[in-house]
Amino acid sequence: MNSVPQLWKELSESSDFVYYEHQTDTAPFFIGYFKSLTEPKVLHQHIIGCMSNNSDISFEDLYHLIPVAEKEISFDWDFIHNKILRGNVAIQYGHQSHHCILVNAAASKGRSVTIPEIEFTVEGPKEAFVESLDINLNLIRKRVPFPEFRIKELTIGSISKSRVAICYIKGVTNEQYLNTCIQRIEDVQFDQVTDNTLLQQMIEDNSNSIFPQTIGTERPDYVAWAVSAGQICVLKDGSPTAFFAPVSLGSFFITYEDYYLPWIIASILRLIRVFSVLFSVFASPIYVAVMTYHGHAISNVFLPTIVSSRINVPFPPVVEVLLMELVIELLREAGARLPTKIGQTIGIVGGIVLGTAAVEAALTSNFLLIIVALSALASFATPIFRMSATIRILRFPFIFAAQLWGLLGVFIGILALVAHLLRLTSLGMPYLVPFYPFRTSDLYDTVIRPPYSKFHHRFSYFRSPKPVRFDKENANAKRDIDE
Repeated sequence: MNSVPQLWKELSESSDFVYYEHQTDTAPFFIGYFKSLTEPKVLHQHIIGCMSNNSDISFEDLYHLIPVAEKEISFDWDFIHNKILRGNVAIQYGHQSHHCILVNAAASKGRSVTIPEIEFTVEGPKEAFVESLDINLNLIRKRVPFPEFRIKELTIGSISKSRVAICYIKGVTNEQYLNTCIQRIEDVQFDQVTDNTLLQQMIEDNSNSIFPQTIGTERPDYVAWAVSAGQICVLKDGSPTAFFAPVSLGSFFITYEDYYLPWIIASILRLIRVFSVLFSVFASPIYVAVMTYHGHAISNVFLPTIVSSRINVPFPPVVEVLLMELVIELLREAGARLPTKIGQTIGIVGGIVLGTAAVEAALTSNFLLIIVALSALASFATPIFRMSATIRILRFPFIFAAQLWGLLGVFIGILALVAHLLRLTSLGMPYLVPFYPFRTSDLYDTVIRPPYSKFHHRFSYFRSPKPVRFDKENANAKRDIDE
């Protein structure tokens, strides 16, 4: 693109592109814009109205008279092309001019800020991100009114030309983590990046792992907390979610509502989540191992009940478990893909009908039906959806290992899982911190959520240049005086 005619000719192939000539006493102005991207009020009142009221205006005078803050003069036609595609109005002065005034008249169409739908909480703010990057940055900026808060904007995607914003606090965020994140986003080679979830997968340390290495959220308050802790937040225009990194495995079992509840209640809820995850992953494999190899381990109290429930079941335990697990996954997928009201009906009615029919047809036992139902219910206790999906998939390798080697197979699977997690990193940070490498000082906000008097320093594994949040001794002294 190196001339005006080529630019106007290429853009005019789209039916929504408007290009016309505005005559003045000095020389004609040529105006080009996409009517599907521009705001008519800004165009007619501030741009065309300004030109109509000044018939002998010059190019420089027009630039200063247009009452729009976001405007600039450029002679780079590739830059002008990209700006027009983002809702700018290009104004050329005369046929021979190589300069254009670019005025931002982009239409701000989209849904307004609403309550969170995925991460809804009873306590705390009720605002969620939307598809507009500028609105999302406003939601974060007003929660972090800090002069060191920085936003770095990049463009990715050879076709989509997507705007990506990287948010961090200078002096709190580690520079190495920040540079790694920026480099990976700049190195993305993909033509169409439509959502933040695609970008998450592209910049993760190990894209072949089923474990997510970044945390996505739709809550601005969660992002504000993350950047204040020294993490890096990434948002994309057109995506109603943000994600932040680096993260550890324990972060996926923490919901931000924990910080709005008293620390004792929040700690109990965290313990319940950890137990739910362990039960969801290991309940079905242990059932297969015990029923196949270790029947002698069953207590005499439960043995008659289990035997009577399986006496007419023709399948071995592994087939019985896989059948029920697949039924649960089918119900879950059907409920997720159907409209809300229909999906709820399918999930409830389908679970009851299929469960009852399976037991009456002797395809499964009552005991296993309870285990699989509780296991599926426990998987929903994980607050991060991507980790919840990982837990759903993770139980199947353990089921096959239990069928092959019994409880020994389960332990071998645990060793393989731990070995995999030890190798994972998030922006170069070990995935299992603070348990490996072990850091006693960073255990205060993992399984147990401590009172806020213990949050006097940031996690050391974030390697923040400013590790101290506040002076603990002075804070306690002030509290004692007030009391």
